[in-house]
Amino acid sequence: MSRTIVAQGEAKDHAATLRNRARLSANRNLLFWYRELYRDQFKEFPDPGALSILEIGSGTDYVDLVFDCHEIDKLHAIEDDSLDVITLTNVLHHLKSPIAFLNCAASKLRHGGKVVATEPFFSVLSTPMFKYLHPEAVDFRVTEPELGEVQGPLASANIALPWLIFFRHCEWLQRLNDNFDVTELAVRPFTALSYMISGGISHRLPVPHFLYRVLFRMDLAISRRFPRSCAAFFTLTLTRR
Repeated sequence: MSRTIVAQGEAKDHAATLRNRARLSANRNLLFWYRELYRDQFKEFPDPGALSILEIGSGTDYVDLVFDCHEIDKLHAIEDDSLDVITLTNVLHHLKSPIAFLNCAASKLRHGGKVVATEPFFSVLSTPMFKYLHPEAVDFRVTEPELGEVQGPLASANIALPWLIFFRHCEWLQRLNDNFDVTELAVRPFTALSYMISGGISHRLPVPHFLYRVLFRMDLAISRRFPRSCAAFFTLTLTRR
């Protein structure tokens, strides 16, 4: 029975991934948002093409490896101390234990290697949108930085979890300090409304692309000028000891 349930869950996740891939490809504004995000994630790296980079959670794109990222330290396909960068976009909030994952992932990074991750940020503007308009769960009351229940890689989430770890609970962040220099943690806001205006994965809003590009630039600037008021995402960079 349990194996049947797992197989059904995997089939549903695969079907959802294919749908999301088609929606992403058809949404020009959303593709622009992601392109700008990747540029921003790697703007501090002078030559990203020369780096050894692992992107985790790139399910709407084509993948090279399928594995449980909580056991990345046991993955022989990637040698220890071999990666320059591990990057994740809206992935940490889907993991059973983001802190456990990050500590395991450190073994695959070279000393001085980076984790670059983008996650939801809870500002005055974005908090009601994430709580009442977004389909994924938001729970600020968790007492440990983990998901209470895991139903599948796409179904399980607490989108507040990374924000709580990196902005609200210093004691949780310190659990990374053995493997990462948390004093060098870098965070920066990334956009306010432009993801929502694109329609995201679930919808497609009729905003002309030329207008969206203009709005995006204004939106990014405003999110960085007034992050606590209106930022909706943030990008963090952790450096391995």
